[in-house]
Amino acid sequence: MSASVVWGLVAGYARRLAPPHLQGRALAIVGVGQPIALSLGVPLDAWLGGLFNWRAVFWIMSAVALLLLAWVRFGVPDFPGQAQYQRLPVRKVFLIPGISPVALVLFAWILAHNILYTYVAPFLGASDTGLRVEVILLVFGIASVVGIWGIGVLVDRRLRGVTLISLAAFAVAATLLARPHGSTALVLIAVAIWGLTFGGAPTLLQTALADSAGERADVAQSILVTIFNLAVAGGGLVGGLVIDAAGPAWLPWTLLPLIVIALATAWQAKAHGFRAGHRGA
Repeated sequence: MSASVVWGLVAGYARRLAPPHLQGRALAIVGVGQPIALSLGVPLDAWLGGLFNWRAVFWIMSAVALLLLAWVRFGVPDFPGQAQYQRLPVRKVFLIPGISPVALVLFAWILAHNILYTYVAPFLGASDTGLRVEVILLVFGIASVVGIWGIGVLVDRRLRGVTLISLAAFAVAATLLARPHGSTALVLIAVAIWGLTFGGAPTLLQTALADSAGERADVAQSILVTIFNLAVAGGGLVGGLVIDAAGPAWLPWTLLPLIVIALATAWQAKAHGFRAGHRGA
């Protein structure tokens, strides 16, 4: 619940901190924290759990959260919320032109990502490459940070083009992982491409959604967070069903139809959602 509230507000807040022509870059900077946290959180948790126990780890988390709360309260500027007469119900915000195609791309993209990301350990076991999960997560995390940097440079000028290229490259990565080659190098290359394309995905999708929603961006971001979490849960469910029915080696093949749906939807949403040209225009 806490994470959902934070993610529902942080995008609109970051955009308020920056001038209009740099709002996409502001989202990219904020988004750098996520892949770094995902890459470092698991090994750091394992290390701390070895030094202490799980209760001590939760105490450390609580202390860090309190420090963060104090920093936000006293060190970050405040902005007024939206007046009550300006608010629209969620249903009406969803009907704003551009919102629904971005939402569909979001669901398909995040669902495809989580089908494989949730079950990357059994997939590696079936790949006969001998790669450890920690190595894959490290490569993915580093590539994600690089991807966010690239998206931050381009998102305000080439939102549509970068979105289409990212989805196409994700399809290439899934195809490389789907082939029964057993090559360590190809798996690492595919994971690096996957990380590069996914690292900036939240920035691209949040920017496209906020641009379409305009003054209703905060409500639109709550829609994004809901769909995002549904896709995360759906990835675990679909991936588990695929493993039970066909085995972990078939996970990458499941991604390809979803990526095609996302790519076709983004391609068609030229007028509303993923518009061409500079965002400042």
